[in-house]
Amino acid sequence: MISLGFRTLLSKEIRRFLRVPGQTLATPLLTTTLYFIVFGVSIGHQLREVGGVPYARFIVPGLVLMGVVQNAYLNSASSLFVMKLQGTIVDVLVSPLSYAEMLGAFVLAAVVRGLLVGGITWAVAGIFTGFEVAHPLLALAVVTLAAVAFAAGGVASAIWAQTFEQVNFFPTFFILPLTFLGGVFFSVRMLSPGLAAVARANPVFYMVDGLRFAVLGSSDASPWAGAGLVFLLAAGALTAAYMLLRSGWRLRG
Repeated sequence: MISLGFRTLLSKEIRRFLRVPGQTLATPLLTTTLYFIVFGVSIGHQLREVGGVPYARFIVPGLVLMGVVQNAYLNSASSLFVMKLQGTIVDVLVSPLSYAEMLGAFVLAAVVRGLLVGGITWAVAGIFTGFEVAHPLLALAVVTLAAVAFAAGGVASAIWAQTFEQVNFFPTFFILPLTFLGGVFFSVRMLSPGLAAVARANPVFYMVDGLRFAVLGSSDASPWAGAGLVFLLAAGALTAAYMLLRSGWRLRG
């Protein structure tokens, strides 16, 4: 049975980002729309197709995933870090909520924000490229697992961080480069063997490729291996975040 405390914390976290839709929903939508226009429309005129798929349609899954993971991470990381900075996290820690319920509320709220941004991005791109999805359930599973992985990573990052600069360290130096180099705007078949091997060592590549298979029906790697990797990453991130939250490290002052 879902406890009242869990529902209260989850509702608080969701209402927190819905109160500033311009920052949490409109800004990432504008950013991904600009990516779509610049890369999909402008470059799409020069690079007509990738693997038989129109280039503008080819990049849509990657743009959706990029919006999902970035916003899932930022939501949990920023919310928990601000609570830690203000000292209000102590009120949550001494509440009757279990650590699993605390983590679940932070992660689920972040997943909701990530999926909202991804859904809006998909809707805008669909106006130009169509709304067909080859495997809808697989697409939902991939984006949800990716959102869970990065939301849990945001919780762990907020616990570790002591400054806002440290909170922004991971999205700046890890998430953004990994997503850009994860096949959002290209196929690994377009790369040299050496660069293709580097791309395949990137875990985000398998998230992008898995979603691309779910949407378009084609991929550069095994979609099932990619789905398994995403599941393992989500499970690992949840476990790490739970252990850090339970330890109280850098949370209790």
